[in-house]
Amino acid sequence: MKETFFQKLQRVKIADIGHIFLFMAALPAAAVYKLFRRELWLICDNKNEARDNGYWFFKYLCEQHPEQDAVYAINKRSPDYQKVRDLGKTVRYGSFRHWILYLAARVNISSQKGGKPNAAVCYFLEVKGLLKNTRVFLQHGIIKDDMDWLHYENTKMRMFVTSVEREYRFLSETFGYPEGYIVKTGLCRFDNLQSFTVKPRQLLLMPTWRSWIATPTSASREIEDVSDFRQTRYFREWNAFLKSPALRRLLEENDLTLIFYPHRDMQKYLSYFEIGSDRIIKASWPEYDVQTLLKESAYLVTDFSSIAMDFAYMGKRLMYYQFDRNDFRKGQYPLGYFDYEKDGFGKVCEDLAEALEEMERAVREHFEQPEEYQRRHDAFFDLCDNKNCERTYNAVRELLTDGKKDK
Repeated sequence: MKETFFQKLQRVKIADIGHIFLFMAALPAAAVYKLFRRELWLICDNKNEARDNGYWFFKYLCEQHPEQDAVYAINKRSPDYQKVRDLGKTVRYGSFRHWILYLAARVNISSQKGGKPNAAVCYFLEVKGLLKNTRVFLQHGIIKDDMDWLHYENTKMRMFVTSVEREYRFLSETFGYPEGYIVKTGLCRFDNLQSFTVKPRQLLLMPTWRSWIATPTSASREIEDVSDFRQTRYFREWNAFLKSPALRRLLEENDLTLIFYPHRDMQKYLSYFEIGSDRIIKASWPEYDVQTLLKESAYLVTDFSSIAMDFAYMGKRLMYYQFDRNDFRKGQYPLGYFDYEKDGFGKVCEDLAEALEEMERAVREHFEQPEEYQRRHDAFFDLCDNKNCERTYNAVRELLTDGKKDK
C-alpha cells in the first residue's frame, strides 16, 4: 500500500524536529572532523540492538581488518551495547556526535533503511538531494516482494546488497537503481549459519509484522479497524493457533516445545496473546535472539517473514501459515518474483485446521525435508559459504577505490 505524503507525515514525531537543529550544528564540526578521519566507516543495525548484518559486518572488520577505521552506532542502553563495545569503537545512536560522524564518514553502512541519526530528517535531506553521502544498504533479509519504499527514488542509496540471483535480477530490473548500484554479496549474518546444533524438540513460531497495525495511519482503515488490537485478524488468528487444543495435544504427545516470537514491531502486543499449553513459551526481545532461535529450532512456522529464508538456507523444514494473504498484499507488500506456492520452501496453509495437520505431518516425518523443497533450496541459494562478509568488504572497498559518487 503506497502511502501518500500526508500519511508519511503522520509518522513524524516532535523529536524529529529537534534533529534538524542537531544536523545544522553538526555541519561545521563534521567538516573539520573529516580532515582527520578520511576513511571512517560508520555502521549500524536497529538503534537498540546489534544482531543483524551490520553487527556481523562490524565484527568481521574488527577481527579481520583492524586497520579499518570503523565505528558502530548503538543506543548505550541496548542490551547489546557491551558486546559491541568489546569489539571496537562505538557512538551513541542519535547523539550530536552520531550526527558529526554520519556527516564526516566516507561511507555509512546499515542493515536498516532508517539506519542514521534520525530517519525522518535524513530521508528528506538525502532523497531531496540536499545531502550527498555514500550509503551502503546491507539489507535486513532476502527481498521477495515489491517494496516501493526501497526503490531508488525513495532511498538514493549508493550500494544495495542482495544474496541470490533471482533477487539480484528482480531488484536490478524493477527498483530503479543505476547500473552497478546493486551487488550480490550475500547477507553478512549468513556467515554465522554455516554451523549449528538443533534442539530436536524445539519448534519456532515467528510471524512477521503488519504495517497497518504496528504503525497505524489513516490508511490503516482501508484494511481494517485497528483501534483495538484484539479485534484485528492478526490477533484473532494467531491467538486461536496458540490456544488450539489440537496444538496442545501435538506438543504434549510428542514432548515438544513451541517458542512464539513475533516480529520486533509486534512485540509490544506479546502480552495480549493467550497460550493453551505450558509447552508454549512467549519469547520477548531482548531475552531471546532471533538467529539463535533459528539455528536451534527443528521446525519453523511463519507467514510472510523473510526469516524463512534464513531457516531454509540451513536446509530445515518449515511451513507458511497465510490466513490474510490478500490483506497483506494490499496493505503491506505487493507480490514480487517469489510465489510461495511455486517457490516456497514449505507448504502454504490458509486455515488453522490445515496448518495443524501439516505440523502433525512434519512431526511424524521427524522434520525431514521433502525432496521437492530441497530441490527448490538447491536452485535458489547460489551463495552457500562463509564468505558473505568478505564479499561485502571487497565490494565496499571497490566502490570507494573507484571513487564513485551518489547520483
